[in-house]
Amino acid sequence: MSDAERPSRASEAFFGRRKGKPLRERQAQHLETLLPELKVDLATPAPADITTLYDFKPTRMRLEIGFGGGEHLIHRAMEQPETGFIGVEPFVNSMAKLIGRVEDTGAKNIRLYDDDATVLLDWLPAASVDQIDLLYPDPWPKKKHWKRRFVSRVNLDRFARVLKPGGLFCFASDIDTYVNWTLMHCGAHPAFAWTAENAVDWLTPFAGWPGTRYEAKAKREGRGSAYLTFRRS
Repeated sequence: MSDAERPSRASEAFFGRRKGKPLRERQAQHLETLLPELKVDLATPAPADITTLYDFKPTRMRLEIGFGGGEHLIHRAMEQPETGFIGVEPFVNSMAKLIGRVEDTGAKNIRLYDDDATVLLDWLPAASVDQIDLLYPDPWPKKKHWKRRFVSRVNLDRFARVLKPGGLFCFASDIDTYVNWTLMHCGAHPAFAWTAENAVDWLTPFAGWPGTRYEAKAKREGRGSAYLTFRRS
């Protein structure tokens, strides 16, 4: 896909830090030696069947955008070895930490991308992913920054394109304004239907949920979380 053909994001700029504290020697080595082996190469055309990115034939494909500390991604990869996972995280320290966990666990079903998720979404073939997870994304709490939130009409268009019919978009957040924002945007999008039937559905963590450090911090600070699931029509 050329730049001229590529859809616009609410803003194409990547917002957020790329790197925090200095990496330890082992982490730096992982980025240099292991990341190239695991990274999805967007310089080449996307394969018609993205399961060929792996050394086995996954039965499902799952994309996690902004995996942070990687707790959820590793947990799901070990829990579902038959599923192929693609994890996206531009923050260098988080990527280095996750790669260390991949090496320690020997997980074979994870591929990675370390830049803007919108570029990966535009590269992926249509109807190629079974589930997209967006868990505790940056809430950009100030109203003047809401346009930076990842959930937007143009990004939901991207989700709708790459998700298979019946595929799921799962969202978790402890920020009420972002939960309401996501409900509003998904409710206005013709491709998505909220699956909740009662309040328990969206207050209960997803099945097999391992928790994340962001969720633990929210609980310590007295904030509850919402767990939203939308189905692609």
